[in-house]
Amino acid sequence: MEHAWYQDGLRFRCTRCGNCCTGAPGFVWVSEEEVSAIAQYRGKTKEQTEALYTRLCDNQRSLNEKANGDCVFYDRQAGCTIYPVRPRQCRTWPFWESNVATSEAWQKTCTVCPGAGHGELISEEEITRRINVIRL
Repeated sequence: MEHAWYQDGLRFRCTRCGNCCTGAPGFVWVSEEEVSAIAQYRGKTKEQTEALYTRLCDNQRSLNEKANGDCVFYDRQAGCTIYPVRPRQCRTWPFWESNVATSEAWQKTCTVCPGAGHGELISEEEITRRINVIRL
């Protein structure tokens, strides 16, 4: 079995800084199950949650953004307001295929994410598992 360049693992500790939740517009893809979990957590129906907090893009659902590009569920004081049920895209950050494809890509990720490269050592096996949860 061939090992990835990060075969010795990579360090990461979420600092809850919000850099990955704010800034330039983008997409946070959500499944039907994730929309349902968010709805239950917020005490709304799935239909209300879908209508109020998501948009359809190429037959996929993405969370809405505020006018400034922040995630609709990110509060600058409180942080992520759905943290216990945050989507898999958020749960697997920064271990997205695009962020760990090369050591250079990882170094770039470390410049925008203060927790990347610090904290707990995440094994190659766990990184691969997270990459396979959602391909980004």
